[in-house]
Amino acid sequence: MDIVYIRDLRVKTTVGIFDWEQSIQQTVRLDLELGCDIRKGAHSDHIEDVLNYKEVAKRVIELVEGNQRRLVEAMAEDIAGMIMREFSVPWLRLTLGKPGAVRGASEVGVTIERGARN
Repeated sequence: MDIVYIRDLRVKTTVGIFDWEQSIQQTVRLDLELGCDIRKGAHSDHIEDVLNYKEVAKRVIELVEGNQRRLVEAMAEDIAGMIMREFSVPWLRLTLGKPGAVRGASEVGVTIERGARN
């Protein structure tokens, strides 16, 4: 299995368990690893034959900006499900972090893996 990745994607959204967090925009940071087979595109040299990371990033941004959540865990599941459904990705690893959410830490968040890595 090959991996297409997106690192350090930053999106503003509403996320958090506190009332004040539900009334502001915060930045979340995403790292994505997406399992796929790049051989067809490597041979054809056509974007139609590969997983288009620009389109994936665009959809992730749309989802995160338009989806208010309390927990980063819920947001991570939303993102993973959308990617797997819309882009037929059999496996992914997603790290979703909230920079500055805990004093003394640069970032807190979750890393999830979904699907089968062949």
